[in-house]
Amino acid sequence: MRVSVILAHPSKESFNYAIAATTIKALNENGHNVFFHDLYEEKFDAILQSDEIPKNVLLPPEIDTHCTEISEADGIIVIHPNWWGQPPAILKGWIDRIIRPGVAYEFIEGDKGEGVPNGLLKAKTALVFNTSNTETEREKAIFGDPLEAIWKNCIFALCGVDNFYRKMFNIIVTSSEEQRKNWLDEVHQDVIKFFPKS
Repeated sequence: MRVSVILAHPSKESFNYAIAATTIKALNENGHNVFFHDLYEEKFDAILQSDEIPKNVLLPPEIDTHCTEISEADGIIVIHPNWWGQPPAILKGWIDRIIRPGVAYEFIEGDKGEGVPNGLLKAKTALVFNTSNTETEREKAIFGDPLEAIWKNCIFALCGVDNFYRKMFNIIVTSSEEQRKNWLDEVHQDVIKFFPKS
């Protein structure tokens, strides 16, 4: 299987980076091909220009590469911190530029954009690993768990990805080394579970 792994955190010392490394290791152990992008390391340009919006426009080479990979991926794994209930801006820009019409979704004939799109992604499974400094109960009760809604309902469900799983690790700022090791074990187990050997 081909699995696209997208990381959005500015520090290589972060727990997000450790999650990505564990994810890639687990995928490699099971014999999968990995498309890995560390958006900060690559200095991904998050700005969507107006001339890039039309469906069949000629895309910049780096954007075309991302679009090709995401359309060919059998699975997708996204790793990022919870910043103000949202993904980091660089990842939001990646969504704007890569999860685009003709690549990830399309509107059926006669639909002017007001309806529910037809998902085009080949991937049937998507995992999202998040880190946060907010307790899970507070995230759900006070904020309505916006990351769940964004990834599950607003992105993957509309793009044809049926099997969605998300895990939040918190509270990062006070977590111990032992806790982080246990969390990474969970990441490894989750990746192995959702992307078993072919």
